[in-house]
Amino acid sequence: MTSKTILHGLFLRHYNEMLHLARTLLYDDAEAEDTVQDVFVRIMQSDILPADEKMRAYLMTAVRNGCLNRIRQKTLAEQFRQLYPIGVDADRQYDDGRMQTVESIWDYAQSHLREPHLTIFRLRFEEDLKLKDIASRLDMNLKTVFKYLSQSIQSVQRQFRT
Repeated sequence: MTSKTILHGLFLRHYNEMLHLARTLLYDDAEAEDTVQDVFVRIMQSDILPADEKMRAYLMTAVRNGCLNRIRQKTLAEQFRQLYPIGVDADRQYDDGRMQTVESIWDYAQSHLREPHLTIFRLRFEEDLKLKDIASRLDMNLKTVFKYLSQSIQSVQRQFRT
């Protein structure tokens, strides 16, 4: 375990910079503080520390990775709501309009996309599979799946551009 004096010194020297990086990446003060605290907890539990000249880079990398992990854990909807808070009534109207748009996109996809474009589009957006999983399920090359999905998305975008 790392001694409290070493940990205290690291905290005094690097906390503000670590917190600034976390706030910049997360846009949330509470989550930023939690992420930085997690880094210090891991350091406290660790027996091995990098050399002094590498400590800043180590701490900043640990904060960045912690932030990226938190971002990955959030759903896209949570990220959107956090960045663009909307009132409840406006939120309902937004959801209704969004549902109509989603239904229109699915109708368009089903009537205009051909196989295997439609299957790949459905697996990606309806079943939320990753491209690697789609390629495995359909026994296709990953690049081919990417190409078909890109073509499908471009087709949908052309149709629904405003």
